[in-house]
Amino acid sequence: MPAHRDRTAAIFGAVISPGSRYVALGSSFAAGSGVKPRLDKASGRSQRNYAHLVAEALELDLVDVTYSGATTANVLSESQNDAPPQLGAIGPETELVTVTIGGNDLDYIGTFIRGSLMNTLARPVGLIAKRLGNRIRARVSYLKDQSEYDAAADSLTEIATQIRKSAPRSRILLVDYLTLVGPGTRPRLDVPLNEEQLPSVVMMAEGLAAAFAKAAERTDAELITASSASLDHAVGSPEPWTTGFRFVPFGGVPYHPNEAGMRAVADLIVNHLRANP
Repeated sequence: MPAHRDRTAAIFGAVISPGSRYVALGSSFAAGSGVKPRLDKASGRSQRNYAHLVAEALELDLVDVTYSGATTANVLSESQNDAPPQLGAIGPETELVTVTIGGNDLDYIGTFIRGSLMNTLARPVGLIAKRLGNRIRARVSYLKDQSEYDAAADSLTEIATQIRKSAPRSRILLVDYLTLVGPGTRPRLDVPLNEEQLPSVVMMAEGLAAAFAKAAERTDAELITASSASLDHAVGSPEPWTTGFRFVPFGGVPYHPNEAGMRAVADLIVNHLRANP
């Protein structure tokens, strides 16, 4: 086990016993957008997101303030629609906090969806006018500057720091993002990116995972690496933990955790807590 987790258990290691207050923070990858049954339309929160599954398994008192589309600013200081900053749910009695946020700061999923949409539109156009098809594809940039990943790491660090101030004895789990593009992912109908674009999506995912790792190391928060655990469960794998792209109205939420993915993340968290009481 990494040394920073040992220190967390020694210094802040609240025992997560039945009835403990558990607060879940994050964006759609935590809220469970598209996973039924839905609890709230505005937030996209699912009754079967990983927070609810963890709370059910460990008999915890859950406060779920995850919200689809949230950025780190919506956790720290900015309201989202009618929802106040998510950190407001943290108090001295909080014993467990999970955090999955940062992807929207980088427009990670948004870029993937727009690229897939543009490629899907460009395919029939390109059969008639190749140059126009290429122009449509080129409207999406997959490149991010390192400063953007550094900013995400800084924001995650600030979130963990503020949680610690509000709930000094809480267990803080930074839960990174499930993998969308794995080693075996190839261009296909539900991943309509080409061989040049797919590696750029992988680079974004790796940059986001590195931001979580940096924040965990800086703050002694505990790191749940859903990204590495799901490498063999990307879109196109025999047992995917995320959805692919669908170019149809009401076709679900593309490139987000499915029910199996939510269960897998919940299992990672529960197993981690049971192994590190």
